[in-house]
Amino acid sequence: MSRHDDPRRRLAIALEYDGEGAPTVSAKGADALAEEIIALAREHDVPLHEDRTLARILSQLEVDEEIPERLYRVVAEVIAFAYLLKGKAPGDTDGTSP
Repeated sequence: MSRHDDPRRRLAIALEYDGEGAPTVSAKGADALAEEIIALAREHDVPLHEDRTLARILSQLEVDEEIPERLYRVVAEVIAFAYLLKGKAPGDTDGTSP
């Protein structure tokens, strides 16, 4: 079993999406760093979504790397969920994002 497959390993991947192009990985970490990323997200009221399989796949990308096309649909669903939680819709122009 690789470290990526260890079910005890905590992963956190932060995505950034500005409404243009593909979302990018803005932060990633495992174990203690993952906990810090999650705490920071909570502190700033950033919606969280837990999906171990998606996190494991995204953890293989580099920070600032765009997500691959094969993940567009699943990541779009996560982003739509984040917008819904924030009471926003893609394209809102009030300067805030999920």
